[in-house]
Amino acid sequence: MQWKRITAVSATVMLAVAACGSPSASNKPGSDATIGGAQVKATDATAKGPAPEIEGAKKGGTISILSDVVPDNFDPTDTYYVDGNQIEKLYFRALTQYKLDEKTQKPILVPDLAEDLGTKSADGLTWTFKLKKGIKYDDGTPVKAVDYAYAIKRSFAHDLFDGGPTYQLQFFKDGDKYKGPFGPNGQNYSGVETPDDSTLVIHLAKKFDDLPFYAAFPMFTPIPEKADTKKEYELKPKSTGPYKVASLTPGAELKLVKNTFWDPATDPVRHQYVDGFDFKFAQDLVKVQRQILASSGTDANALNYTNLDASLLNEVKDPTQIIKGDSPCVITFSMDTRKIPFEVRKLIAEAYPIDDWRKVAGLTPDTAIPASTYLPPAVPGFVKYELPGLTGKGKGASDPAIAQKVKDKLKELGKENFELSWYYSNDNPITTQVNALRTQVFQKAGFKVRTIGVPSAKIRALIGKQDGPVNIGKAPANWCSDWPTGTSWFPVLYKSDAIALGNSQGQLQDPKLDAEIDRVAALSPDEQLKEWSKVDKMIMQDYLPSVPLYYAASAFPVGKNIGHAVNDPTQGMPEFTSLYLKQP
Repeated sequence: MQWKRITAVSATVMLAVAACGSPSASNKPGSDATIGGAQVKATDATAKGPAPEIEGAKKGGTISILSDVVPDNFDPTDTYYVDGNQIEKLYFRALTQYKLDEKTQKPILVPDLAEDLGTKSADGLTWTFKLKKGIKYDDGTPVKAVDYAYAIKRSFAHDLFDGGPTYQLQFFKDGDKYKGPFGPNGQNYSGVETPDDSTLVIHLAKKFDDLPFYAAFPMFTPIPEKADTKKEYELKPKSTGPYKVASLTPGAELKLVKNTFWDPATDPVRHQYVDGFDFKFAQDLVKVQRQILASSGTDANALNYTNLDASLLNEVKDPTQIIKGDSPCVITFSMDTRKIPFEVRKLIAEAYPIDDWRKVAGLTPDTAIPASTYLPPAVPGFVKYELPGLTGKGKGASDPAIAQKVKDKLKELGKENFELSWYYSNDNPITTQVNALRTQVFQKAGFKVRTIGVPSAKIRALIGKQDGPVNIGKAPANWCSDWPTGTSWFPVLYKSDAIALGNSQGQLQDPKLDAEIDRVAALSPDEQLKEWSKVDKMIMQDYLPSVPLYYAASAFPVGKNIGHAVNDPTQGMPEFTSLYLKQP
């Protein structure tokens, strides 16, 4: 999944994993069922609703989420940034979902709208999900098995919904041929069937043992065909969660109110403590974080889900106002390998002013840990390594000697004034400052720089265009585990077909690399653990599609009147569904 925030140039997309499911690597398989053996994923196929009550929780009131970033959309099929996934968890339910253990706060995969975590056929190519009965939409109409099938079919309309996850295009039967219900074959798709009103069957082209984890994405929420208004669906979607959309002003505000047809007895994850949520986007980061820390008046009922800006550390009087925890994300500076030669990419990495960038971007040491790998430490099989100059630290071309060295090398390569181009949010003071720093430093190092300033509300869509008119910072520049295996990283990010799927980090195209990724993906889970770190190092050493910057952790400011503010490590985001107001 892609991270939630875009800092500065185009693309430091700090995501917290778009419906990324990623149980911590410290989870150990025990009495709970596990999927994938050594991949160490905590699951509980027997979990039932209602979710255990939060001690001391009260009902009533409205919580405000004051966000400096802007989700690109709220269509469940088209959601792949972590903030969109986490927000939509309030009003969309999927086949499966993560719940946080009451004592440890570690994530556990549980059934949501399905009765269990699915049953796999002997050959691994068919999965059957039994569906909960009696589920209703927010208008009281019943949810039907065909609605789940329709939602899955809808996800193949990648020409219309190009921002969502794409595993189904790679793993589901005929996923490379079917073009969705609006295409030439209409609803005629052999990869999914509904033999009765409470059964969903998914057919695969190749084994995909991680399917129950993938089924936690909002892509797997039911959608009735008659209600589908395509690109307008996000404005009035059918809710199955504890809240529903009261109004959406794209790029500005989302208001949620209670869904009276939500049945807590069927939901092992969510609560409905507050009357509603008011999400306000494109806010001034430092301003709203300062307001939240002060918690005067209604600001005591607010939170912000971007990590606390370093300039405000001295203003934290109450440590309980900062939500801290793990995140499954790695932040990088991506480069289009089709447009930037390998030797030039190495010089960009050498010139990148990481130390100064961290200061200007307001990053803190405990939430931005210098990275030297593409795979994060939370994923089983992670092996720490460091290549020269790729450690997540360094002055780069902020040092005049390095700037001159890079400049001389560019001249030697015949690449003087090589142009670097990127998008940045021109209505955000921090991204504007970072853009100025990068521009200045890269120019000193002998590069020509072309920056394109755009409103925050448009940047995610623009950087998501794999063939856009820039060569730096295309999404996904940063990535979070969809679930804790290398399978949710390397095949989806670095294979040649990832470009067409909209997921390519660095737009790599190399049959040799494709073959190596396919070889490892075909191994058993235990064997994969030994191999993915080797693939990681090979990609950085031989291809360098992006510069590793940092492993993300969470530290969000929360108003003093908000109760049960905890971090969800599957997203690196606040866990919205269990929040309440201490004084409604």
